[in-house]
Amino acid sequence: MNARGPLLAGVELGGTKCIAALARDGVILQSERWPTGDDAQATLSRINDWLDSAPCPEPIASIGIASFGPLCLDPASSDYGRIVNTPKPGWAGVDVLGILAGGRNIPAGFDTDVAGAALAEGRWGASIGCSVHIYLTIGTGIGGGVVVDGKPLHGLLHPEIGHIRIRRLASDSFPGTCPFHGDCLEGLASGPAIAARAGLRAEALADTDPVWQNVADDLAELMAMLILTLSPQRIVIGGGVAQGHSALLSRVHKATADRLAGYLAGLDARALEAIIVLPTLGDKAGILGAIALADSAFSR
Repeated sequence: MNARGPLLAGVELGGTKCIAALARDGVILQSERWPTGDDAQATLSRINDWLDSAPCPEPIASIGIASFGPLCLDPASSDYGRIVNTPKPGWAGVDVLGILAGGRNIPAGFDTDVAGAALAEGRWGASIGCSVHIYLTIGTGIGGGVVVDGKPLHGLLHPEIGHIRIRRLASDSFPGTCPFHGDCLEGLASGPAIAARAGLRAEALADTDPVWQNVADDLAELMAMLILTLSPQRIVIGGGVAQGHSALLSRVHKATADRLAGYLAGLDARALEAIIVLPTLGDKAGILGAIALADSAFSR
């Protein structure tokens, strides 16, 4: 009989909801979710209370926290484990790692929610077998996690893919909604940006609405940039915007091929269907990402 893996705890902190779960061997055993309120201390206290009271067959071996950001991920910094200059009210400067893991005396993994989702898709989902892969989420904001040889890419900070400024269609005069950059990718193609462009929430727009071509063209600029700079074997696009509009992905494949313009042999729209894909793990990618961070911390 194969030995069972350790009991792991995961916490996914998103801009609108947060989830805590217990899992073993990549399988979620129990979970709970709450809205991510503007009172960070109250929200994190609810999560801690659930972790402390959830019926466990054995002690939790490790915890992983996958959070919205920006985050300080430098262990040498006094701000390590904190959310830094987020526009979300009540969360800037909050010591997420310290509050959720500081008193537990167990290994802890901490990274962005998108880096966690990228790890999860690499272990259990669409990016299995890929040495370089990316997870991009398009929802309330746009973020991306890059994994190289099984580890999330860090450096000065962590990738902030959603805030890249892209080449825009000459006919597009939409000013963008990002409070920092206006017409960065997040300001052009996130859920709130689409709603501002169209006057309707993204989920209410028909697949034939012309706004989707603008979104596809903007995303294609990013896809081409990522392929040319990082050479990923897989780019997984998650979040409610992409998963809620099946026609968007095919438009992105075609527009990306147009921008690559035959420079990379064989990367036409058909070939890109195997590279730019939807998540296999669906809406569980985020919480399984937190579990993957817990597993990596335990293994270390």
